Amino acid sequence: MRRKLSFDDEKDLVLLGKALSSEIRIKILKLLDTKPYCVNEIAELLKIPASSAALNVKVLEEAQLIRTELKPGVRGSMKLCLRQNDELLLLLRKGEKKKKEEVISMPVGNYVDYKVAPTCGIVNTEDYIDGEDEPRCFYNPLRTTAKLVWFAKGYLEYRFPNAGIQNGRVRRLELSAELCSEAPDYNMEWPSDITLWINQREAGTWTCPSDFGGRRGKLNPDWWEDKNTQYGKLKVWTLEENGTYLDGKKVNDVSVTDYRLADGPFISVRIGVKEDAKHQGGVNLFGNSFGDYPQDIVMRILYE
Repeated sequence: MRRKLSFDDEKDLVLLGKALSSEIRIKILKLLDTKPYCVNEIAELLKIPASSAALNVKVLEEAQLIRTELKPGVRGSMKLCLRQNDELLLLLRKGEKKKKEEVISMPVGNYVDYKVAPTCGIVNTEDYIDGEDEPRCFYNPLRTTAKLVWFAKGYLEYRFPNAGIQNGRVRRLELSAELCSEAPDYNMEWPSDITLWINQREAGTWTCPSDFGGRRGKLNPDWWEDKNTQYGKLKVWTLEENGTYLDGKKVNDVSVTDYRLADGPFISVRIGVKEDAKHQGGVNLFGNSFGDYPQDIVMRILYE
């Protein structure tokens, strides 16, 4: 087995240096290269006291160069010594910090707050959830099954867990969703300024040109009528250390640190249209069974 150490492993390096600083301990490692031995056998083969053999074995064990197992013997148990590593790789530089990625998929119906105005509605794969154009219906418990949500004005707010990043440094956050404008039925000439907020900070606005229709969305169920909105565009907001990006284009200098992702009990994500937006054309938000893309709202967090 190979073991890799770098300058980041200070404690292990000190123990390793101590273990390899003795000729006796080097000889013990050579012995164990052929087969395991118990402490008394090591003492006999190297012609040293058993107490000295036991002390040196303990130093090698602390350095993780060998491991020991208790085996039954003639007079009680005996400690069997086995070599732990075949190779040691020492990097004379700092090791790279391990990066982790967390992916969270949020169903479009799992919003925790909203402010919407008609035209508005919610559907799942089977039917409409409650009535159309009635904001009160957005509190229906069946909303968690929603696969398409739409509204002419306002916003939806979601809360993503941030437990995984409490003890790490976030390097990048990416949020993607399939979106388009909202008009009665559909309208290919219906722009809307759709904005994303993360922890109450604006993360960029996309001006969608249309409430897309005219062809069926690739995932739409058969009962969904052709006259309705059919599909959206997959948009990707990315928070980097040097700013915020929308589809790879920098939109502001707000860094991922500025969003304070680990400070609160959750990460707030709000999608909607500002009250003073130039194009107040509403929002269609697609889940994994409507539109063209088989996904819900997806958050990817890269952290150390």
